[in-house]
Order: sequence, then C-alpha cells, then structure tokens
Amino acid sequence: MILIIDDDSAIRSSLSFMLKRAKYEVQAVPGPKEAMEAVRSITPQLILMDMNFSLSTDGAEGLLLLKQVKLFCPDVPVILMTAWGSIPLAVQGMRAGAFDFITKPWNNAALMQRIETALELTEKEEAAGVSVTEAEDFDRSRIIGKSKALEAVLATVKRVSRTSASVLVTGESGTGKELIAEAIHLNSPRRNQPFVKVNLGGISQTLFESEMFGHKKGAFTDAVTDRKGRFELADKGTIFLDEIGELDLSCQVKLLRVLQEQTFEPLGESRPRKVDVRVVCATNANLEQMVREHTFREDLFYRINLITVHLPALRERREDIPLLARHFVESRCRADGLPQVELSGDALAFLSRLPYPGNIRELKNLVERTLLVCGKDCLTAADFQSQYCPVAVPTDSMAEVKGLTLEELEKRTILQTLEAHDNNLTQVALSLGISRSALYRRLEKYGISFND
Repeated sequence: MILIIDDDSAIRSSLSFMLKRAKYEVQAVPGPKEAMEAVRSITPQLILMDMNFSLSTDGAEGLLLLKQVKLFCPDVPVILMTAWGSIPLAVQGMRAGAFDFITKPWNNAALMQRIETALELTEKEEAAGVSVTEAEDFDRSRIIGKSKALEAVLATVKRVSRTSASVLVTGESGTGKELIAEAIHLNSPRRNQPFVKVNLGGISQTLFESEMFGHKKGAFTDAVTDRKGRFELADKGTIFLDEIGELDLSCQVKLLRVLQEQTFEPLGESRPRKVDVRVVCATNANLEQMVREHTFREDLFYRINLITVHLPALRERREDIPLLARHFVESRCRADGLPQVELSGDALAFLSRLPYPGNIRELKNLVERTLLVCGKDCLTAADFQSQYCPVAVPTDSMAEVKGLTLEELEKRTILQTLEAHDNNLTQVALSLGISRSALYRRLEKYGISFND
C-alpha cells in the first residue's frame, strides 16, 4: 500500500488514479493528523508526502511530520513532493531521512520510476535480512576518507549499487565522481562485466554517434573498418557518462533514445541492436537550472536522475585531507620506486587549511609536485608553501567580480593563471586543479589563444 499525504484534493485524486492504474493499493490523507493515524495502524510500502500544509508555508510542519513518520516507519521510503522554489526544503527533508524528492508539477513517468526504484531497494534489503549500509563486503578500495560527509555518500552508494537504477553523481570538479561511479559498478551484480568510461565533454557533436554507437565500414569517408561504439562495449556492464552537462542538445536527443529503448543503430546500419547497460552519469553543472534555461532536456534529466549522489567539496570534509595526502605520497613513492617519504605535523596542518577550489585533484597535484620537486625524506609546511600557487583575485577588483557570471569568473581566472605561469599549460592545469584536456576544452570554449 502507498500512502499519499497532501492537503490538495486534486493532487490526492490524480495520484490515487495513477497509482491504482499501476495496480497499487492506495490510501490518501489530507494532513499530518490523518497521516499519523494511518501510520500508527498500518505500515505502508511507500509514502508520497507534501511538505507544506494549511498551517504554514515554510515547510516546518512537513519536516516535523517526516520525522514523526520515520519514528513509526523507519524502513519505509518517503518521497517528498515540492515546488522548484522549495528545493532547499527538500534537501533538508533528505537529510531527515527521506528517500527522494520530486518537484511539482511532476512528470508521471519520472515519478513512477522513482516509486518503483524505492520499492525495489526496500524489497532487496528485506530479502537480504540486513541493511545494505551495514554490509561488510562493500568494496571501497580506492575511496580514501572517514569523514561523516563521505560516509553519508557511501551509505547511499551501498544501497543503490545492488540495483539497476540509473545514478547521477554531482559535485564540484575534482571531488572524485569517477571513483564513486567505479564503486557503484564494483559493488553491483555487473562487477564482472565491462565498465566503460566516456568523457562527453571531449566528444564533438560530429563524432558523437560514431563514438557512442559505432559505425559500419564505408558509413563515411574515413570509416575503413567496422567499429564498436561505447554502448556496445559496455553491454551487460556499466557505462559512465562524465560531464553530461556539456552535451549538445542535438546529442542529448540521440542519447535519450538509447537510454529509453535500450537500442541503438551504428552508423551505416538500419537494424537496431539491443543493449543491456546500467547508466551512471556525472556533472559539476546545475542540471536543474539548465532544464529551466532549456539548455538540458527535461526528459533526459529525469531519465538519468533516478538516484542522485552528491559529493561534498574537499573543504567540507577537511578531516580527510591528512589521509588523502599520505595516500598520494605513498602511491607516488611506490609508483616511482622511491623510498618512503614522511609528512611533518606542520605540513599536514598547512594542507588542511588550504581552500582547494580544485578539490581532491588539486590536493593530489600539490602533494605530488612537492614530493618530486623537493626530493626530501620528510616534507614540511615550508616545502608545500613553496609549491603552492593560489589564484588570487586583486583586492581592488572585488567589487567588479561581484557582478560577473560564473562563466565570466571562470574565463577571468583562466586568463590570470595563464599570465601568472607564462602560458605554461601544464602549470596552469596543475594550479587550477584540472586536467590538460579539460583546460584545452575551456580555452576553446572561451576563445582564448595561447602559446604553450
């Protein structure tokens, strides 16, 4: 049975009708009082709950009800229903124990997908007889850290890995989204099948179909042999679509078709091919904002956003910095056959205070650069300070900066860093905490000329 809690009778009626057509038993109630009466007498399979009721519009009543419901039904998934403008409220609800949230007006197909996923996860946990978050066989071999923020992420990863649900991994550049995607694959039933990584930001519009779906010999001028596309290579396994926010609208349509139908056609072939893949996407862009601006398709967003895993920035998990720094030192020494190098207490304290706009990638670059340049058996704060190259914004320009968009700020930062490092792109990429390929894409995006 699915319990609907909403003070709008029209919403209760429409949801009840949709769910009954899908063969679900439904009970609909108008408010907190009736909801508590219901959960005291029955245990629903799932709860659909509004966040605002007649007594208030700030969501406080909804948050209180959520906490009360979770006391009586701690294992029942709750999906919150909220408006676009109340997304921060929905985030609070997620922190309070909600499974997911959906915005009003909702897409029926997207809502049914989320309901089915929540029920599937709950059934698997019940069948196992143990909470997935408590499982001892979770493989997190490449994920370093013990912070509460990271453990919360891994708890979600543990739950969703065993399903076939599509996952969207969000977070700033350099937070480790690819590692999370790998962890999802390694802890899934598909672990022994291919894990195919695709950087969508590095594929041009003209090559998209050939790269993703493959081509037959003679399909175009340079097609001298048959070639398998990334989806075919990932068959029975997992495909990781990184930087999906950079995908052109025309390519989004083509991607949506294969995700919806699980079929594709190689260039030069008219017969559709079936493919069985689990899709994990990643982005540092605000896809919800892009949907509102019509730069990202809403139907594709709902298709890839069945489960969202948001990675905290490194500054939000500073207690992990010493662990990460030691790990990078040990890994580099082992890879290069160097004697073990120690990090002094003041070095770890210095590293823990830095802002890290480039997150873990920036920390890794700083640690490895200092290790290789200094060549000492014990690195100090002074060693790291000598190699640290922050990108500073002049104080007298702060007022001007306040009025810039994010893209304008990014372009200005790149130009300043190019000047600071005399157009040395390797040093620029290291300073920004991004890869050289990512830097090239941004230089092309903003039309910045350079002499490396």
